[in-house]
Amino acid sequence: MGETLLPQELKDLLARKAATVCDVRRRADYEADPRTIPGADWHDPEQVEAWAAQLPTDKPVVIYCARGGSVSKAVHNSLSQKGFDVRYLDGGLAAWGSAAE
Repeated sequence: MGETLLPQELKDLLARKAATVCDVRRRADYEADPRTIPGADWHDPEQVEAWAAQLPTDKPVVIYCARGGSVSKAVHNSLSQKGFDVRYLDGGLAAWGSAAE
């Protein structure tokens, strides 16, 4: 796997409970639309230093933001530097919603 996952790849991981999923949308985006991917927990991308240590290290971490752009990439870089096996959802929550339709 590379740095990104497609929605179907994430669905496969979720079905096997083989990943920790984190919603890293900006607070305003999350508050405007608080729906998440099933099983995901929201984490403030501005506070990654505070919550990263609480993530499990025994399976990959998948993150997503609104559209899979700069927010996901910044959190991905931060978690990668901390040694996490991390991927981000290509297209973010928008792609997830489109794949479910």
